Amino acid sequence: SRPSGRPEPAEGRGSRRIDLAGPFFLDSGAMTTPYDERSEQELLSDLGARFGIAPEYYDNWGHRHPTSEQTLRAILKAMGLRTESRDDLLSEVRASLESSWRAVCDPVQVVKRDGSQPRWSLRLPSEAREDATVRIHWEVRDEGGRFHCGGAFGPDLVPHESFSANGRRYVRFELPVPSGLPIGYYDLLARAQTSSEAVEGRLRLIVVPPRCFVPPSFTEGAKLWGLAVQLYALRSPGDWGVGDFGDLVDLVEWATQELGAGIIGLNPLHALKNSRPYHISPYSPDSRLYLNVLYLDVEQIPELQESVAARRLLANKDFRSKLDALRTSETVDYDEVLAAKRRVLELLFQTFQKVQLTPRTTRGRAFEQFVREEGEALERFALFQALTEKFRRELPKVWSWTEWPEPYRDPRSAAVQAFRKEQESQVQFHQYLQWVASAQLGGVHTRSRQVGMAVGLYLDQALGSSRSGSDAWAFQDVLALGADCGAPPDAFSLQGQNWGLPPPDPVRLRASGYRMFIELLRKNLKYGGAIRLDHVMALIRLFWIPRGLPAKDGTYVLYPADDLLGILALESVRHRAVVVGEDLGTVPDEVREKLTAYGVLSYRVLYFEREPDGSWKAPATYPAQAVAVVTTHDLPTLTGFWKGYDIQVRARLGLFPDDQTHAKAWDERRRDKRLMLQALQGQGLLPEGVGSDPETVPAMTEDLCQAIHTFLARTPSWIVLVALEDCLGILDQTNLPGTLDTHPNWSLKIPVSLDELRQEAKIRGLAELLNGLRPFTSGQGPTPGPDRPHG
Repeated sequence: SRPSGRPEPAEGRGSRRIDLAGPFFLDSGAMTTPYDERSEQELLSDLGARFGIAPEYYDNWGHRHPTSEQTLRAILKAMGLRTESRDDLLSEVRASLESSWRAVCDPVQVVKRDGSQPRWSLRLPSEAREDATVRIHWEVRDEGGRFHCGGAFGPDLVPHESFSANGRRYVRFELPVPSGLPIGYYDLLARAQTSSEAVEGRLRLIVVPPRCFVPPSFTEGAKLWGLAVQLYALRSPGDWGVGDFGDLVDLVEWATQELGAGIIGLNPLHALKNSRPYHISPYSPDSRLYLNVLYLDVEQIPELQESVAARRLLANKDFRSKLDALRTSETVDYDEVLAAKRRVLELLFQTFQKVQLTPRTTRGRAFEQFVREEGEALERFALFQALTEKFRRELPKVWSWTEWPEPYRDPRSAAVQAFRKEQESQVQFHQYLQWVASAQLGGVHTRSRQVGMAVGLYLDQALGSSRSGSDAWAFQDVLALGADCGAPPDAFSLQGQNWGLPPPDPVRLRASGYRMFIELLRKNLKYGGAIRLDHVMALIRLFWIPRGLPAKDGTYVLYPADDLLGILALESVRHRAVVVGEDLGTVPDEVREKLTAYGVLSYRVLYFEREPDGSWKAPATYPAQAVAVVTTHDLPTLTGFWKGYDIQVRARLGLFPDDQTHAKAWDERRRDKRLMLQALQGQGLLPEGVGSDPETVPAMTEDLCQAIHTFLARTPSWIVLVALEDCLGILDQTNLPGTLDTHPNWSLKIPVSLDELRQEAKIRGLAELLNGLRPFTSGQGPTPGPDRPHG
């Protein structure tokens, strides 16, 4: 699974500042030599620049890595381009250049509502003698298709530039974007004509605010704290072997009303196959658009009261015995939990069809409204689930849709549409599950507001989705399935990292009007008051690795950062949700500067916040616009760190290449503990009787745990999160990168139930301490926004 807790590789001392504005998606492609006279290498370089492929990067040792010809050709191929010969390259450069001129309007333009005066482009064929005759009529329609404004330009317009291709001359006009448009999504429709020709075009115009939503209380100095939990790890007397949305309601009420927490940080809740060991990582989901039905609180679904068959099953001795075994297990058995819930859910759906849909009831109409509002995204997700079940029965060795019979690999094919008609009930079943999941998680969000939680749920959006999942099937036109994303070599991974996730193609993403990106944000922002974007650097640049090549042979691909960050700000403001970007490690200064300017909170991990000599940074050095945490799911718990338990586990699993590396890890850990005690001493936080020698403190005590969290709570960072595992002194970390089935990744439950948690004096003591340092009252939180945006 993707080790998201690792720092982004640093740009070394020899690096240059990154040009975050481009230069890609070129319009004119101006060059000193005509493209048909350029060499093969020049054409290859030009094509790479057009599609945002970095010609080089610097690693965290300051070494320059030019992008190799093999890598450049392979990434372009993954983007759907032909690069085998000079003729191929020449054809692709011409096609790229000429297609931009044949397009009357750009596919999309993101405009910041900051007082600037942006302009939009219109292109059309025109002979020089006709330029002065051009007339342009335009109108702007809002998201509902309603007319907003319109007007006309010409004649006597002066072209901004011209271009000749295939014997035709094209001109481009730059025209002012209508002023005063509220933030939102618009269609700008244009009609232009000369004395001999008329054209029509459509521009997706997105007007965005300058910054993401930030509660005014934060900028006025307020600070809060909260808990970070893995939802699946929660236990309760009535759970079915996994923490669920019902448990989450109980956690929210307890954390707010008894502890004073203002935020609950969660692992990604994205849809998974829930099959061990390959398909349980929340950072490699089937879909980031929809929810994991494993988290459904089955006994709270209304149909249970109407389903005799379901209640009979729940009363069955063997079934109850199975649930008891799942409940008492120390780890989540994903396959068995899903199987148990699925048996009941199918019975509930049958009841729903009979009672709520024939004839339609208020509840039945609410379901149908949900399906209509979700539209094509839910339709394709549910279709994919039904198709997956079909082929798992018929082709049990096939796990990926890329191996299905060819007609079913395209969601638009006649075969898929025929299947949709034949299996309407099964498709509807998966729509029903998402409706119930959305209602339950939405209910948790509502409850967090009702009990006065300052921010509420803080959801995590994974970097990408599995190439075998429904997102990859539904968004084949945007994702580059011939490449993986990852990270270049660094001190943590000398060979680089390959996360196995297909990256979005920035050119195709833009050509689609950023549809997938907008869908992702809307789906994930509607359930909470904050969101964490895993590997937020991906909005600016992402390390691509051609399939089949080692990670070290990848390179960076640039993304339209201002467009993506602008859309992020728009959806954040609409949902009144705080945005946190996972920006771990030393990243280029200009990247953090841009994220900060857009109101994205930095994500600061105590373990990584060091001075050049390795000592811990003082609390005052942390940024205010940030979330501060001690550790993450990919790093040792505080108790495990102090004991060196993670080192012991790695040694037991043979993850150290040699004894020298193993010994070095212990030396570094002893040094880090000594530096930590010195940092606490410098803040006057050392517990009584504890000195700066780690040998005198062999175990993580409750006093030392409180001292470390006090150290973090003294930072100016707006939010501090405390891991539930650290509150309980748990040794094992949530996920051990580099392992699959040798460590219980994403499966460990907490050792006590929620009822027993309420009695934990050490949690109440830590909460009391944090409330004294961060007295954030419920009235200071963000005002609840609409459940979903209009339009």
